[in-house]
Amino acid sequence: MEVLNSIGVLLGSSWASGVNLYLTITGLGIANRLGWIALPGDMDIISHPAIIGIAAFMYAIEFIADKVPYVDSAWDSVHTFIRPLGGAALGYMAMADMGQAAQIPVALLTGSVALDSHLTKATTRVAINTSPEPVTNSVASVTEDAGVIGVMYLILQHPVIAALLVIAFIAFSVWFLRKMFHLVKRVFAGKSGGSASQKKADIQ
Repeated sequence: MEVLNSIGVLLGSSWASGVNLYLTITGLGIANRLGWIALPGDMDIISHPAIIGIAAFMYAIEFIADKVPYVDSAWDSVHTFIRPLGGAALGYMAMADMGQAAQIPVALLTGSVALDSHLTKATTRVAINTSPEPVTNSVASVTEDAGVIGVMYLILQHPVIAALLVIAFIAFSVWFLRKMFHLVKRVFAGKSGGSASQKKADIQ
């Protein structure tokens, strides 16, 4: 059962890192510091007050940036590397007691899970930004944060359920990302085509 719980912590935290790395580190760090959860391996280093403080500060910045159209996509672009690396780092630290033979494969797994959830979030935001109204961005941002908090609650109380939900999300995201990439491609292709036609009309 302990192994299943650890898998839940790893998968849940890596998925949450791909959506909002700073909120994940802040939440898990506080939970570990208060004794609500015992993080595996060296993962408990994130409960250091300095790390919690920096993560909370960065989350405050992201909380604002994530609700502004186009700024959110720019922020996501920068974090295409940061969030997966954060997820990989959490997995690597969690396996500190098992040696590099376990650390490296787990880091690759958790980094991949974080990348998957990040791409799903980022692609959705690009699609949302094709709409001129700004309200949808705020709704999406709050929903994403609520999802991260929900997964962290499951990590604390029901880690096995957290793992199952992440596995289900990965299966869904494979289909979802294909649909979204095609949608975004058609939207921008339509805009480019329209611009070209307009330029041609202007010349004539």
